[in-house]
Amino acid sequence: MHPAALPIDALLAHTRERFTKRTGPGGQHRNKVQTAVVLVHEPTGISAEASERRSQQENREVSIRRLRLRLALEHRAPALAGPSPLWQSRVRGGRLVVAATHDDYPALVAEAIDQLAAQRLSMPATATLLGVSASQLAGLFRKEPQAWTVLNRLRGAAGMPALK
Repeated sequence: MHPAALPIDALLAHTRERFTKRTGPGGQHRNKVQTAVVLVHEPTGISAEASERRSQQENREVSIRRLRLRLALEHRAPALAGPSPLWQSRVRGGRLVVAATHDDYPALVAEAIDQLAAQRLSMPATATLLGVSASQLAGLFRKEPQAWTVLNRLRGAAGMPALK
């Protein structure tokens, strides 16, 4: 299973967590209290941090979300033979239904990139395999600027034109 698809507790079992101080807006509380959260996924070395909130718990939630997205975009896993149960649960009438802010989004992006890599970055072939249209597949990436950038970077490295 791709680390971005793991339940949060399972992901955190493989993650080193550190709390620290950061300067910036937020006043004296932010400058004196360790509210910044840094997470490092030990098997991959991929890290994420959040410090913009005054609450350590809020920064922890943001940091987990960022870590899951970075794992989805930077770590590759072998593609499954077809769509995962999670993917299937998100496809309704040929449409992929998920918001970029939903907890399932990083896992779906990871699965899409792994399938694209297995299909030599062919959007039509990958979309057919996953049971959606190519435009639905592209729309998954368009929801998050970092995902869109990674997709076009992969296409460029393969000598393919960037998607607009």
